Amino acid sequence: MSFTAGVLTLSDKGSKGEREDLSGKVAVELIESNGFSVKFYEVLPDEEEEIRKKLIEFSDENQLDLIVTTGGTGLTPRDVTPEATRAVIKREVTGIAEAMRLEGLKKTPNSMLSRGIAGVRGKTLIINLPGNPGAVRDGLSAVLPVIRHAVEKIQGDASECAPKSS
Repeated sequence: MSFTAGVLTLSDKGSKGEREDLSGKVAVELIESNGFSVKFYEVLPDEEEEIRKKLIEFSDENQLDLIVTTGGTGLTPRDVTPEATRAVIKREVTGIAEAMRLEGLKKTPNSMLSRGIAGVRGKTLIINLPGNPGAVRDGLSAVLPVIRHAVEKIQGDASECAPKSS
């Protein structure tokens, strides 16, 4: 089964063309190398209302299976991606965010400062990643092995998650 994805980078400087978006490009590369078709890629400023609207558009109107955000997960006053995401999801998937932070902690204690979350809106999985390209690579590498299975479950696959023991 083919799955669709969108990548949304949140960066004030990136949205003004003052900084190249390397983290979003890493996300697109990794997602596509794992069999997803990236249909949308955008860079927006760190504005909570704009982020919410775009997440809703990507999930409800474009019916994407996966949305990955990069940036806006830290502690500065402009980092509002988790708040925007939490406002639009119906169910949080805490294990995804935990796994990404755990992977990041292997390289830097700053990983624990990421406030990124993951959750479900309708039939779409939304995952927040930091804006650092290395953190995007590490975080996605940690969770990509389960993303296809997660999306299948979100969309109603009722098959068993693990083989039956004999």
